[in-house]
Parts: sequence; structure tokens; C-alpha cells
Amino acid sequence: MNSTAPAASGLTLQHHELLRIYAYYRVAIALILLGIFNSEFGRGAVGNSAPAIYLKTVVSYCALNLGWLLYLSRNHYRTSTGQVGVILGCDILAFLILIQASGGLNSGLGYLLLINCSVGSMLLDRRMGAFFAAVASMAVIGQQLYGLLAGIADTQDIVSAGSLGILLFATVSALQYLSGRIRSATLRADQQSRQAAHLQRLAQQIVERMRTGVLVLDPSNKPELVNRAAQQLLGERLQAGADGQNALHKLVRDWRKDPSLGTPLLQGENGSELRVNFTNLPREQGNSTLLFVEDTRKLAEAAQKLKLASLGHLTGSIAHEIRNPLGAISHAAQLLSESPQLSDEDRHLVDIICRHSLRVNQIVENVMQLSRRQPAEPRLLDLGLWTERFVADFRAGAPADTTIELEMPNEEIPARFDAQQLAQIVTNLCNNALHHSRENCGHRWLGLEVYRHPQRDCAVLDISDQGPGVPPEHMDQIFEPFFTTGQGGSGLGLYIARELSEANQINLYHCRDRYDRSCFRVEFAPVESIVH
Repeated sequence: MNSTAPAASGLTLQHHELLRIYAYYRVAIALILLGIFNSEFGRGAVGNSAPAIYLKTVVSYCALNLGWLLYLSRNHYRTSTGQVGVILGCDILAFLILIQASGGLNSGLGYLLLINCSVGSMLLDRRMGAFFAAVASMAVIGQQLYGLLAGIADTQDIVSAGSLGILLFATVSALQYLSGRIRSATLRADQQSRQAAHLQRLAQQIVERMRTGVLVLDPSNKPELVNRAAQQLLGERLQAGADGQNALHKLVRDWRKDPSLGTPLLQGENGSELRVNFTNLPREQGNSTLLFVEDTRKLAEAAQKLKLASLGHLTGSIAHEIRNPLGAISHAAQLLSESPQLSDEDRHLVDIICRHSLRVNQIVENVMQLSRRQPAEPRLLDLGLWTERFVADFRAGAPADTTIELEMPNEEIPARFDAQQLAQIVTNLCNNALHHSRENCGHRWLGLEVYRHPQRDCAVLDISDQGPGVPPEHMDQIFEPFFTTGQGGSGLGLYIARELSEANQINLYHCRDRYDRSCFRVEFAPVESIVH
């Protein structure tokens, strides 16, 4: 590539615009020079020394400029600096011939070289711009020297040629300085623009991946910015009702009237309570409102984790110490039950000891499992394929009268999770579903459905049963440790499932499925927003 090219592929976009203007100018000036020559009022002003040469030159120049304009328009005014140099050389040659055919510099055509050299100084680099200015200056001076030797010019023409040469160099130097400053300023502005765009993209990524919901409403309560967390927490509450308002809009309207109001609570998409904080964003035309939405359930769970962290070590140690005497009690009860001298009443008491020893042992196993739990090692897997394999394994170990209905999508549903820990979660939920279905309907029934949530763009696994569901008064307690409504449960199953879910960035909650059945929903984090 020519070393004078300012870019590897030719001229920059700013130069393309200048080249387009210059191409139209060349056509216009050629037509004007031809019109002056053929008009009555311009007769004798140009082409008076050699009319035939002038006419041929200006007609050829006009045809050349038209062809060049058509060529540039077909190429969207993109060309190389070498072609620009050739065109500028043709312009200088054409004007030198026209000056000679018009009797010298007295025709005023020499000053048109200023425009050509000025454009050359902006389209080409500093050396090439100075080169064309030098060529034009020396050609004009040489032309006048030839006229002086031939007796058709005088010394005044030499002075005019020298003045024109000085003017050419002064103009080119000034334009090169100014264009250099403009290019430098443009480069700095372009760098700042790219940096600002990078910071904007970075800020958008940070806001998008925040666990706290971020929502910006304009003065008319139209969302300007909604991050993924806000969409998950608010869901359909982002949509306005028939009157153009909803519960969220009413909270914003009340806060705008009285900013001293306390932090309000809003019912979330999943039945949780959402805490909303407001901030004003001043604008020229009305103020926007910035909302931070936090799930109080998550805050309560975080506080609960802090309280249970130290308790976990203690319960693990206690559970370990209980196992030995518990094993001795269970073993002694089993030996006692084999005695032929026991009465029926004593055998009933021994049976109670054995059953409750097994229950306490199960509680101890669960507690020790929590204390020994390994960190999650999530991997990107196809949730549908994993669910099919899990159902096959679970069906093999389930009672014979178990009915399992599986609904699968036609597409791959990617999700990131620890397969072993998810199996533990889903096994617990499936066992609960079979138990509640049998108690309510008399037969063991279980439904699993895998799909992608259309609004939240995340993988979902629904585990449904035909039981009555969780009573509203127990909804906030079902994931607490040792909470149970049954007679034989330990109250740790759902607690362990929730702990494992959070370790895999999974949202586990109870709801009604699309068939209005009792359902535990396993909602995975969007794949692109996983925090590693």
C-alpha cells in the first residue's frame, strides 16, 4: 500500500465526505469555465490566446470530472490516496493549460489552483500536500519564465507567479496545521467516545448482573431501565393495568408526593415481600425515579444463615456424640424384642423405642450431612436430558404403584448445576410429592415438567403432586429447620433442599403449576448471569 495513505484501506470517513464535495466542485467549475467561454459577457476573458486549445482542454476536463464523479458514487466515495494524487495532478495540468490558453495569470485562473492544493493538503499527508503545492508553484513560475523568454509576458507576470506560489505554500501550510489539529481533536474525541461507550457497557453489565432489582421510571411511569433481577422479582407487576397504573406505580406516585414516606413493601411475583427504595434522578424535563427492589426473604435467609452458621458446628458435634449412645439404645431394644418372656405391652413399648430410635438416627444423619456438605461444583448441562435419566433411576426404586408423568420440551434447556446435589434436592421433593399425593388421593402420583421461563429466560423444573398444597399460614415456615406438619418427618428435608439450592444459585419455592396443582418450582439462574 502507498506509504502516504493515512489508513490501511485508504481514506477515512471524514475524507470521504470531503472527496464527495470536491468531486461535485470539479464538475461545477469545469461547467462554469465552459459556460464563461461560450457566453457573450465572458468572451475574451478566458481562452483569448488559444481558443481551440482552451475549448478542447475544458471539454476534456469536464468529461474527466463527470467520469470521476460517477466512479466515486458507485464506490460510495471510497478510493485510495494514489488515485487522489493522480486526480490532483490532472487538475494542476488542466489549469496550467487553461492559464496558458488564456494569456497568463491576468485571467485569474491561477487562483483556482489554491482550491486544488488546499484539498490536496487535507486529503493527503503533509509531504504529499507540500509536494503538489511545490509542483503547482514551480509550474506557474516556469510558465511565466517561458512567456518572458518568448516575449509574450513581462516581469510583472513573474512577480504575480511568485506571489501565487507563496500564497499556495502559505495556504497549504495553514490548512495542514489546522487539519492536523482537527485530526488530533477528532482522535481524542473518538478515544473518549470509545472509553465512554466501554464504561456504559460495563455499567450495563454490572446493573444487569446485580442481585438487587434496579428499575428507572420516567415521569409518566414508563420503564427506562429494568435489569434482570427486577424482572424476576416484579414479573407482571411491571405491566400497567387497565387504568395505566398498578401497585408499583401507586407506590411511586405516593412517594413523589411525599418523599418522607418510609420504605414500602410490595408483594412479589413468587409471593415474597419486596422492599422498595426510591431515589430521584433530576432531568431537564421532569424527574425520573430510581427504584431498588430487594427480596426481604433473601435478607431474612441471609440473617438466618448467619445465625445457623455457628449453630451448625455445634449441632454437628452433638450429632456425632449422640450416634454412639443412640446405636447402643437401638441395639439393646432389638435384643430385648427377641426375648420370649416379653408381654405384648412390653413388646409394644420396645417397638416404640425402635421406631423413635430410627427417627432420631435419621435426624442425626441429616444434621451430619449438613455439617459435611461439600461445596457445589456446578457444570453446564442439558436439564431435560438430566431429568430423563433421573426419572429412570427414581422409577426403578419407587414402589410399584407409583405413577410418574414427565413433560419435556422439544429443545435443549441448558442450566448450570451440581448434578449430585440436584439429584438430592429433586429426590427429596419427589418423595414428598408421592407421600402427599397418596395421603390426599389414595395413590402415589408425581409430575415433572421441564421448560424455559418465557419472561425470565431461565430453565425451570416443576415437581407437582395431587396433594392439598401448603397452607397459607405455613408458607413462610416450610423451609425452616425442624418444621414439619407430619408425624414421622424430621423437618430437615426441605431445609436441606433449600440449602443445596442456594449453593447452586437455584431459586426453590412452592407455588401452583399451570394445571393449578401443588408444585415445588426449581428455578435455575440464567446461564449468562451465573456468578463463578
